[in-house]
Amino acid sequence: MSTSTADMVLSWHSALADLRSDLTIDLPGRAPVTIPAIAPEDLGSKAFRKAHGATYALASGAMANGIASVDLVRSMVRAGFVGIYGAAGQGIDEIRRRIDELRDDLGDSPGWGVNLIHNPSEPNLEWSIAETLVHRRVKLVEASAYLNLSPAVVYYRASGLRREASTGAIVSDHRLMAKVSRVEVARRFLEPAPGPILEDLVRRGLITAEQGELARQVPLADDLTAEADSGGHTDNQPAIVLFPTMIALRDRMAREFPAVAKVRIGAAGGISTPHSVAGALMMGADYLVTGSVNQACRESGSSDTVRRMLAEASQAEVTMAPAADMFEMGVKLQVLKRGTLFPMRAARLYELYRNHESLESISEKDRKMLETTIFRCPIDQVWQETQEFFRARDPEQLERAAKDSKYKMALVFRWYLGQSSRWANRGVHDRVMDYQVWCGPAMAAFNDWARGSCLDDPLQRIAPVVNLNLLYGAAVLLRARFAQLQGVELPPGVPDPRPMNGFELQAMLSPAVPEPDAVPVQTR
Repeated sequence: MSTSTADMVLSWHSALADLRSDLTIDLPGRAPVTIPAIAPEDLGSKAFRKAHGATYALASGAMANGIASVDLVRSMVRAGFVGIYGAAGQGIDEIRRRIDELRDDLGDSPGWGVNLIHNPSEPNLEWSIAETLVHRRVKLVEASAYLNLSPAVVYYRASGLRREASTGAIVSDHRLMAKVSRVEVARRFLEPAPGPILEDLVRRGLITAEQGELARQVPLADDLTAEADSGGHTDNQPAIVLFPTMIALRDRMAREFPAVAKVRIGAAGGISTPHSVAGALMMGADYLVTGSVNQACRESGSSDTVRRMLAEASQAEVTMAPAADMFEMGVKLQVLKRGTLFPMRAARLYELYRNHESLESISEKDRKMLETTIFRCPIDQVWQETQEFFRARDPEQLERAAKDSKYKMALVFRWYLGQSSRWANRGVHDRVMDYQVWCGPAMAAFNDWARGSCLDDPLQRIAPVVNLNLLYGAAVLLRARFAQLQGVELPPGVPDPRPMNGFELQAMLSPAVPEPDAVPVQTR
């Protein structure tokens, strides 16, 4: 690259990166082109930012077992983002403690919330979590992994509805952000809550008759997140197909039910680089939800070992494996396969479950394999630990297992699936090959973008800095695209937004300075 070309590239980088100032470009033979200033806080829906008291239209989504930790939520909310605590997979006492911590730290700030995950194998636990969310006045819930609506999620939403005295408008003190990847599920969250569930809740005295009536007049969700190919529970949908489908569904339903038009549509899954953020915003995303990139940050509830594994992930190093919470249904989730044998071992467990009716019917050879290679302890010991776990968590599971030998086998196999995530989070050294690490291809894209920068080292990844870099870089890309659409020819390598540390970001986002001189370029 010649000196003059290098100077031109640097000049363009500097001009596009100055997000606080309009950029005027002189074009030969025509009027100058002006590219307006775009700040990270300008991106996405103003209504989303207002509803959640946030500076930025971006949320760190829930990652189960407290991977989306109190520290992560606190860090994100204090920096102006929305943060969701990952309650899935945890016992009710642990969830209550973490909610109390968040309330002590963040008070009634509308920017923090808690995950409510669909749990068809443990409906009593799902209901207990919903009750806790209501009783502890949690204002925001991210509902995820729903295949169908449960009384728990309807109860949370309906119990927060009231009519404002001065205007008569329906107000919800319980905001619901639903994460979906299927049209049929999205439709259920865009519609009012089902009448039969509402009637049962009213009959049981869990919501008032007025709340039951108000719930028939508003969509179940305030925000609908279109979750594309992601870590954890996913249908591996491509974002470029899924997101427009959700927008079209919302707009189509709004023609018959106008209140649906106010539901904001967000994008999740694959949100890990400035390019993916800019693409989602150009498709019309009201907000963004990040996941895997936060798990690799210092504040996450994972271990340093897992953070290093994630930072080394490449595109081909993710795969699908059986999910603990929906094991019997054959539901899978996306995990990291580099550096762990978990995907293969979990798949072997599901194969044994599918082909046998009980633990006793498994061959001696396979029993030995289970006890020496996967469980690394006798099956009887696994069952004993499983019983102790469910006596405290949900005794009905043991009653069912006593009557159904195949279900008992499922609980034993789920012991491994559940422990594998906890071993990873705690960084248990002698169980590295059994780590279950939820991860999608977005992690690899982030690693490619961050390579050689201040964010290359996982110990230097701080969640607000990572997410603000994504928004900042997307704003630079959008300014460049606006310039190109108006006939401006950019030199090769422009734009190329690189990650910055927190101090550099703060300097770039400081109050606007006088406009730079116009940058002369050639027309197309």
